[in-house]
Amino acid sequence: MHTREEKLQAFGRLIDVQDTLREKCPWDKKQTNESLRPNTIEEVYELSSALMKNDAENIREELGDVLEHVIFYAIMGDEKGQFDIADVCNKEADKLIFRHPHIYGEQTGVKTEEQVLRTWEQIKQKERADKPDEGVLSGVPDALPSLIKAYRVQDKARNVGFDWQKREDVWQKVDEELGELKAELAKEDKERSTAELGDFLFSVINAARLYHLNPDNALEQTNEKFIRRFNYIEEKAKELGKNIKDMTLGEMDEFWNEAKSKERD
Repeated sequence: MHTREEKLQAFGRLIDVQDTLREKCPWDKKQTNESLRPNTIEEVYELSSALMKNDAENIREELGDVLEHVIFYAIMGDEKGQFDIADVCNKEADKLIFRHPHIYGEQTGVKTEEQVLRTWEQIKQKERADKPDEGVLSGVPDALPSLIKAYRVQDKARNVGFDWQKREDVWQKVDEELGELKAELAKEDKERSTAELGDFLFSVINAARLYHLNPDNALEQTNEKFIRRFNYIEEKAKELGKNIKDMTLGEMDEFWNEAKSKERD
């Protein structure tokens, strides 16, 4: 692995390259915060995909793409006289030090992950006290994907004591919301059914949180599993010289179960 000096040199090299591109490349010169934002979102999702697959080579590449964007925004901030990459790094370092008094301060007795999270939230509440217009949930970005946003708002509420006393009790809520959803579906009321579906999904995410399961990771694993098995059906259809659209549901189910069996083996 590289020495600290080599790491700093590599970071400086990337900054130099991006400074040059901003000055000389026609595409880079035209970019603004607004124009670059969609690309940044795409890069973060690509990094997320690599992380889910635990693909070290791809993770390294996607981390580089995200880092490129961080530096790019800092360059544009510097051009406007607002901030530069040093300000970004120092601000984050100062925040991390302030929020870890058990490491950098005199606070003692913090030994577990739960204690660290509790301390973190207490410090953030003190920070919010200086901003009276901000509530407990104000730190949850509006633009988060809905599933992740639901988990975060529930977790924020938990940190101030708004949570189930016994996690097993959440299943009663899940059953209740499922019953209400079925009732509205039976009435064929799309608006009410949509509302009840949201309530049901929110309760399932709540259950996942209480059992320390990440619902976003869980759903992505299932997405990938479905894709693998469906691709297997398509491959078998080709081997039989068939178009998958012409296969019966029974035939597709047979190959689906075959794919499941192969995964277990």
